[in-house]
Amino acid sequence: MQVRSILLCAGAAALFSTSFAAGAEITDLKIAEQYGISYLPLMIMEDQHLVEKYSKEAGAGGLKVTWAKFAGGNVMNDALLSDSLHIAAGGVAPLVTLWAKTRGNYDVKAVAALNSMPLYLNTRNPAVKTIKDFTDKDKIALPAVKVSIQAVTLQMAAEQAFGPGQQNKLDRLTVSMSHPDGQAALLSGTSEVDAQFSSPPFQYQQLEKPGIHTVLNSYQVLGGPATFNLIWTTTKFRKENPRVYASFVMALEDAIEMINKDKRAAAEIYLRMSKDKSSVEDIMKMLDDPQIKFTTTPQNVMKYVDFMHKIGSIKVKPASWKDMFFDNVHKLPGS
Repeated sequence: MQVRSILLCAGAAALFSTSFAAGAEITDLKIAEQYGISYLPLMIMEDQHLVEKYSKEAGAGGLKVTWAKFAGGNVMNDALLSDSLHIAAGGVAPLVTLWAKTRGNYDVKAVAALNSMPLYLNTRNPAVKTIKDFTDKDKIALPAVKVSIQAVTLQMAAEQAFGPGQQNKLDRLTVSMSHPDGQAALLSGTSEVDAQFSSPPFQYQQLEKPGIHTVLNSYQVLGGPATFNLIWTTTKFRKENPRVYASFVMALEDAIEMINKDKRAAAEIYLRMSKDKSSVEDIMKMLDDPQIKFTTTPQNVMKYVDFMHKIGSIKVKPASWKDMFFDNVHKLPGS
């Protein structure tokens, strides 16, 4: 409650410090999410109407919240820049790309982290033991070629495996597919796609099938736990909608607290919202995995930044992680 009060006050202070009248804030908030258990906080926010609840308490009642599903961060970023979307959610790499691209104009920044969790590259090809074993006969499904967090993690792994300058060595094998579509292709046994770099719950569901094994774990590439998903928006949106922004942050904090306090209830919401056929126990097992953590604190995002700047994917580099985040998370122990 103390956190919520602070955020509410911050939102009110921002409101009074701008030249925009109270009625100028948007009345239809458009939020995007992707597929998987990593977006559970957003699913809870949608299910429990938490943004609407805190918006009403902040004096911005009547807010309509529209939720949309996207297959990858690249499409989501395009929607954000075209003003057809207000808040995006996805992997670290798409956020870093857009932050660098919009410096001095849209000034996109992260609202908060959403989680830290490992990503697995799984395959059904028994000949592939490490990424060095992939050949032109293999195809690797991931959310967006070259720009998704899976794609950039694969580039980092390729540089580690093949040497400096070889980060793009496996790019030719990657294909853009949503997690559900990629998993269906992998498990079909007939598609040319015989590997997938996905996320929970898909990667765990795949490993339950005979013949599927893990080739790569993102935590091994990063040297430890790291943020998977983030939430971001434009500086213009935050400035013009301080109460809506503050309400969103409070709703996010509330949803994460709900997950960490009652994982069974969170698992039930996930299954209802996602239409996943897994059992509650299956989802709870994932939520109980010590490697999976729902938190707004960014972790090891600068490792992605350093790599992307080194290979030229971004032309400008932040001095610290705080440069890419709005100040509502600056007091957190991020990295």
